[in-house]
Amino acid sequence: MKKLIMILSAWLLAVGVSAAELPADLEWLTNNEDPIFASPEAKRGGIFNSSLQSFPLTFRTVGPDSNTAFRSFILENQLGLYALHPETERPIPALATHWAFGDDHKTMYFKLNPAARWSDGKPVTADDFLFALEMMRSEVIRAPWYNNYYTEEIVDITRYDDHTISVTAGSPKSRRELLNTVGLTPQPRHFYELTDDWVRRYNWALAPVTGAYVIGEVKRGRSITFTRLDDWWGNDLTYYRHRFNVDEIRLNVVRDLNIAYRHFLRGDIDTFGLILPEWWHDKTDSPEYLKGLINRIWFYNDIPHGAQGFHLNTAHPRLQDVRVRQGIAHAINMQRMLDTILRGDYERMNTFGTGYGDFIDTDIRARAFDIEQARALFAEAGYDRQGPGGILRNAAGDSLSLAVTYTTQEHTSRLAILREEARKAGLDLQLNLVDGATGFKVMLEKKHEAAWLGWGGSGLYPQYWEFFHSVNADKPQTNNLFNISDAQLDTLIEQYRVTMDLEAKADISRQIQRRVHELAIFIPGYQVPYTREAYWRYVRLPETRGTRHSPSLFWPMEGAPHSTGGLFWIDEELKAELKAGTPSFEPVLEVVETWRQKEL
Repeated sequence: MKKLIMILSAWLLAVGVSAAELPADLEWLTNNEDPIFASPEAKRGGIFNSSLQSFPLTFRTVGPDSNTAFRSFILENQLGLYALHPETERPIPALATHWAFGDDHKTMYFKLNPAARWSDGKPVTADDFLFALEMMRSEVIRAPWYNNYYTEEIVDITRYDDHTISVTAGSPKSRRELLNTVGLTPQPRHFYELTDDWVRRYNWALAPVTGAYVIGEVKRGRSITFTRLDDWWGNDLTYYRHRFNVDEIRLNVVRDLNIAYRHFLRGDIDTFGLILPEWWHDKTDSPEYLKGLINRIWFYNDIPHGAQGFHLNTAHPRLQDVRVRQGIAHAINMQRMLDTILRGDYERMNTFGTGYGDFIDTDIRARAFDIEQARALFAEAGYDRQGPGGILRNAAGDSLSLAVTYTTQEHTSRLAILREEARKAGLDLQLNLVDGATGFKVMLEKKHEAAWLGWGGSGLYPQYWEFFHSVNADKPQTNNLFNISDAQLDTLIEQYRVTMDLEAKADISRQIQRRVHELAIFIPGYQVPYTREAYWRYVRLPETRGTRHSPSLFWPMEGAPHSTGGLFWIDEELKAELKAGTPSFEPVLEVVETWRQKEL
């Protein structure tokens, strides 16, 4: 019966039959009036050389092992119905040319651009959005978060004709929140089949995309190259002109940052992130900088920051006791790390994420390093005996230790300081460095005791369901790394998802943050309100250098939810000049504070 219904639906689509009728009084909106943020001076061409620390475990963007850093290169090379302007934060056209808001406060209507094409030349139609809903709800993709979101948050997609659809959210929302919810990306129905072996079948498949680049050459374990589509359908869209300028993006796997930096100084890599204080302060006095061949920029942005810190796995017997978790928080001397090895460049984070305005409870303060308080809490939990090396034990002989899983070699020295300080409180931190993609898989499979990592900021409002709701606890491949199941949190999160009034929603958000703080499952680390980068002189930036919402100045793809990427270009003539000899220029160090927030 199910197969028959699918065949009938396909036939109805093919002959243009539609049972749905558009409301007659829709106010269709568009936006081509906001400021252009790309540079008309940008030149098309050249190769952008960059690196990855590990080769991805899959090219899929959903399902097992897909949630890695590389996934952004694919996801942000897919256009949604619209994007958000990086300065005004208003919607701008992408796959849709126009949109309208329904009277029910749940539905948005969209007119698709008839010129939109998949990278294989097939047109993007309403059917691809219908298939996106079908695919994301399917169990064969093995992606519980997507299954839930596309069932409870996105409840319906309606086709009116090949280029007109509506998307309906699961509860009434403000217009602002609707924009945060229904800006979908399609899935190519002509490419995927939802078979039981979907995960394996499409693990390394090169699915069609709607963005400017396609994956070209792949050397398994070594490199991935993206190639620009010369006839990309979006070349002349208002906010996509003069963007995505390079012909190729070459990503070479270099697992050690020090080796990657040597590649950069040789000119084999074009840009290099200098967020790490030791890199910015200590490794930028080489001839390449002194001769002005490599520029430096410190660019303050104004973006939400995802949570960075310790994620405590409450499934571990020792960590089931909230007093132990609270004691661990007091045994972590984060401020010493910030003041010494991080040289005061970073700022302490106090909550699970920052930068969301009223949605953040600024009265919450991260637990301060306090040896006496930590030891008192450990004693209450039964760890009141001194063991070898000063590490506390309980009556059963269990030593007070915490295995910390992390994925970045450069963080070892930071964690080593925390380990040294924690010993003063009787806590033994055991540092467990694991390769990037593999390490994150360990975390997603909940095989860690404590995970030291940071999340990117997401959307216009904080996200909680995926991190804290009990439906995602004790399951692999979910982001509830805490394995927390708390009835109070569940109730608040469920209210948060359906509350329409933004003031009330913000209040619930603050309650969620207070409950997370009470449970002591997350120990906040730090936030970095800027990007710092070095780049060869032949890599050019717009006059403004970046936008308010630019997390990086050299991100080659679209950006999400704000359209910020692909603004740079390669000056081929200057590059040839530099490669031919060793000219000298005045050294360049820029500090751009246009979007700096004085008080965070």
